[in-house]
Amino acid sequence: MEGLPRPGWFGFGFRGFGQALGSERGLRGSLQGPEPLVVGGLGAGDPEKDAAAQVTQVRPSWSFTGFLTRDGRLVLSGSVNGQLPGCRDLLASEQHLLVLRTETEGSPAEMQAWAAAPELRGTPLWTRQILQRGDPPNPALLPLAPEPGWYVRPMQPFSQPLCPDLKARQLVLGAEHALLLGGMGQVYTWGTGRLGQLGHGALEAELVPRPVEALLGLAMAQVAAGGWHSLCVSEAGDLYIWGWNESGQLALPSRTIAEREKTVAGGDGELYTWGWGKYGQLGHKNTASLDQPQRVDYFTDNLLHVEAVICGPWNTYVYAVKGKD
Repeated sequence: MEGLPRPGWFGFGFRGFGQALGSERGLRGSLQGPEPLVVGGLGAGDPEKDAAAQVTQVRPSWSFTGFLTRDGRLVLSGSVNGQLPGCRDLLASEQHLLVLRTETEGSPAEMQAWAAAPELRGTPLWTRQILQRGDPPNPALLPLAPEPGWYVRPMQPFSQPLCPDLKARQLVLGAEHALLLGGMGQVYTWGTGRLGQLGHGALEAELVPRPVEALLGLAMAQVAAGGWHSLCVSEAGDLYIWGWNESGQLALPSRTIAEREKTVAGGDGELYTWGWGKYGQLGHKNTASLDQPQRVDYFTDNLLHVEAVICGPWNTYVYAVKGKD
């Protein structure tokens, strides 16, 4: 339909360091509602070359964001700037970048650690070659390390062995804790537990992966981690959330939120957000926090079907395609 935004990536929320989100209007501060993603150097305005068409993955940290493109480039925007060719994945933190570089003729794929400096240039802090396994070779994406039984840390030592019987399908990192999805759908957590983010019924820390007993017998399909809360989705499509609820991020009543928003019955492909909204990261064109899910009307109003959501610390990136008229 004429006048509607094209399918692709959209952004909203905090951009106080100049992170790429939507248009460049009011570059500093925040963007309170979704806008088509604009990344400098990716041909904004050309439907064949703009960010919506070129970006395949988004990896946000607090003060910068990394964008992976179809031609294998890593484009950094915000407090860290620069580009790297031949990239397959990225794990971004405020101190380090872990980059998976693709295999080239005569050179194997590599894991590289770079300092999160204002300009990405020079040489990496350290590099480790990846031993390819499988037929055809299929190295795991970050943050899983390419060798069974290991996980990545942002600085040396490069890896630390886990239990050899632990088969990992997915690993996600919160601010102070980690979730691992096992091969049979089990959920393991470890790290700091002072806000209940580990799900073990107590607030003590765990130094090694421990299964979440409340979920035993339930096969999980995906896990996710906020700063201090955790989520998982079962094979049956049920959502489980636990941890800190200070801003209503568990979709449960929060004492810090005085007003309640009316929820809307949802359909497939709609986006609902809740929690802390100070920088517009909920996408409702305001800075209110919510302790109940509320639909982001921008996507339904523009006949867009949401397929992926990437939550940064204070901003959000969404991939949407054309929906049904």
